[in-house]
Amino acid sequence: MRIDVHAHVWTDDYLDVVREYGKTDTDTQRGLGTGLGPADIEARFALMDSAGVTHQVLSAAPQSPHFHDADHALHAARFVNDQYAETVRKWPDRFLAFASLPLPHTDLALRELARAVDELGMAGACVTTSVLGRTLAEPEFAPLYEELDRRGTVLYIHPAGLGAGTPLIADHHLTWSIGAPIEDTIAIMQLILAGVPSRYPRMRILASHLGGALPMLLQRADNQVPWEAPDTPEQPSAAARRLWYDTVGHGHVPALRAAAATFGADRLVLGTDFPYEAGDLFRTAVSFIEHAGLPDDQAGRILDTNARTLLAR
Repeated sequence: MRIDVHAHVWTDDYLDVVREYGKTDTDTQRGLGTGLGPADIEARFALMDSAGVTHQVLSAAPQSPHFHDADHALHAARFVNDQYAETVRKWPDRFLAFASLPLPHTDLALRELARAVDELGMAGACVTTSVLGRTLAEPEFAPLYEELDRRGTVLYIHPAGLGAGTPLIADHHLTWSIGAPIEDTIAIMQLILAGVPSRYPRMRILASHLGGALPMLLQRADNQVPWEAPDTPEQPSAAARRLWYDTVGHGHVPALRAAAATFGADRLVLGTDFPYEAGDLFRTAVSFIEHAGLPDDQAGRILDTNARTLLAR
């Protein structure tokens, strides 16, 4: 059982909903093979088979139902969650799914989380690295983290694709090449400084893209935080090892090795970022773990064991 925790489905009808409610980047998500029609599904399954991937955990981020209007957010969240649940029911030997939440409306998000997990059988929830300008460390999200902690389930964090809020990234064609992992890095550090990982130890936080730049920055953070953020409840390196990280690294072996050395191989789980890594890139997203020079037992855990531990209830 080889589980890819970072894969997407976006149907045109869902993209139509979020576009109507104000999303401006939906056109770039169409025609990528992420639909649920026979041609897209057959091609996806063939690609998964070619890489030895048995399951994918589907997520809608960054096309998340995060809207200022509560009715819009709730309708879009229920729409995509129902769609994902039906997909998992139809192909249970291929798919699991993370629920999308109608944020920033925490009360509605709590109700939708309960419906998605208890009634629809979702494997956890997904959010973006920021929510309409709010950081994930905002106190208003504490009730959601308390509930995820009570349930001992997954919170998957995916970049919002907003260039980390700076035109120095967004206006220079850098939104996804470097902006996405920068957003990962910022979001994780904001959670660490706020003490979220230690306060909610049963909530299983899963971050994207090998933790962004964090493998290169944790020692620096340990050294700087005592004077820059003295109220941080534990060393960043200790807090970071409470999280899990997907292996989406575009086949870059040094990045994988740095993440394994920094977080521990037991904290890494296979991810491909389908459809953005498709074809040979998809197969490389799996094979580079096997050929990275990690000890065989570590590579085996990353590919075949850790995701089952992460997703177990």
